[in-house]
Amino acid sequence: MSREARRAQLIASTIDTLATRGYSRTTLTDVARAAGLSHGLVLFHFETKEKLLAETLNFLAEEYRQNWQAALAQAGDDPAEQLNALIEADFNPAICTPGRLAAWCSFWGEAQSRPLYQQACGEKDDAYNLQLEAICQRLSDAGGYGRDARHVARVIRVTIEGTWLDLMTMTAPYSPDEALTTVRTCAALCFPDHFTPEGLVPLRAREPR
Repeated sequence: MSREARRAQLIASTIDTLATRGYSRTTLTDVARAAGLSHGLVLFHFETKEKLLAETLNFLAEEYRQNWQAALAQAGDDPAEQLNALIEADFNPAICTPGRLAAWCSFWGEAQSRPLYQQACGEKDDAYNLQLEAICQRLSDAGGYGRDARHVARVIRVTIEGTWLDLMTMTAPYSPDEALTTVRTCAALCFPDHFTPEGLVPLRAREPR
């Protein structure tokens, strides 16, 4: 395998290991075992556990950024369509997998990982939040809702994050489809002329305020 392919293989194994062992208990030996490779080969590519975890988090953060930006680029200019695209992007089967969700939870849940998370994700999180707020502001203005876009965006964002946690931690977790319905219900409470729990209200059916 090429160097890049081997590193990608090890990052994928790290995601799987984080899902089963958590942040603090993950070791290079665990990752090597999951990949079916030697401990020395992991050291050759990443040198330390800290560098491997940093690269894994960078991979997850960049994958997430590309996912929501691609969804937004296909949504057109309508703010309701854009908000719907951002919501649905978080439940794209390519990123909303048990292994990835558990890996994210590992990085979120360990105090020692917070500086690493801020370094890898701080600017990307800020960009996402500003984009979400701008869309909510445009939708509030267009629909005559008079909402505080900053608070609405925060409510929608923490609802998404909460359903991600539910998918990982509940004794009897619900499906990603149910999680998506939950977030759409939140959007419907904020923008009732544009959303229902089932999805986006068609343009022709929207009631002007």
